[in-house]
Amino acid sequence: MWKITLITLTSCPVGWAAVRIDVFTIFPGLVDGFCSESLLGKCRTNGLLDLRLHDLREHTTDAHRTVDDQPFGGGAGMVIRPGPVFASVEAASPPRPLFLLGPGGRPFTQRIAHELAALATAADGGGFSLLCGRYEGIDHRVREHLVDDELSVGDVVLSGGEVAACLVIEAVARLLPGAMGNAESPVTESFGDEGLLEEPQFTRPARFREWDVPEVLRSGDHARIARWRRAQALHRTLRDRPDLIERRGGLRDTDRRLLEEFPPVTYPVPFRFAAVPETAG
Repeated sequence: MWKITLITLTSCPVGWAAVRIDVFTIFPGLVDGFCSESLLGKCRTNGLLDLRLHDLREHTTDAHRTVDDQPFGGGAGMVIRPGPVFASVEAASPPRPLFLLGPGGRPFTQRIAHELAALATAADGGGFSLLCGRYEGIDHRVREHLVDDELSVGDVVLSGGEVAACLVIEAVARLLPGAMGNAESPVTESFGDEGLLEEPQFTRPARFREWDVPEVLRSGDHARIARWRRAQALHRTLRDRPDLIERRGGLRDTDRRLLEEFPPVTYPVPFRFAAVPETAG
């Protein structure tokens, strides 16, 4: 039987209600292990994050703790039955909204992460919940009558929703007040307030092999450094994600001047995959 260790919220700041995130899965250990390390582990220990994991198998009714069955109408794979899912959610009374994680859901973005963080940090406390699919899919009645929405972490198929759940939890938790040591980090990083990719970063040594850190970063001229960083963010975004520039309404006059003032740093040439032949019909 899976045992969940509840973390005592003794370190929680005065007046702060821990953000509660419930995860429903048949592999709670996968999520618990990931969310026990690094920043997420600190958030749990410090009382910022109240993560509750629920094993769907605890709500099965047979000796084998079966959560799946063959699909009606035939077809490959197995489908998660609605019974254990409904029973687990109803027993936990989790915070809403409850999101099903799957490739057909609404794309999860940094904007949604900010919205969930804002929802979770409401004055009276809050949170949200995640449901991890497995196998070929989940009985559609769960979508129709139990979950509130469906999220996808990309146009890719995984064996289950646990990896996606960890991604969502980390993206939201790092936005919680006090989670990160530098409050400016979520503002200046990729997809921050400016909607650009983050500029390249350098650290010591100033020369590694024959490669030098750009002179401007060693100049001590903070105004020039700020212009260089914004120019590099623009260069990188134009190169790799021009759609983000279009979303901002295109380049501004100040952007164009910065692009002319500072040439881009170099990047690897994008890897080109060989053409994959179409499968014969």
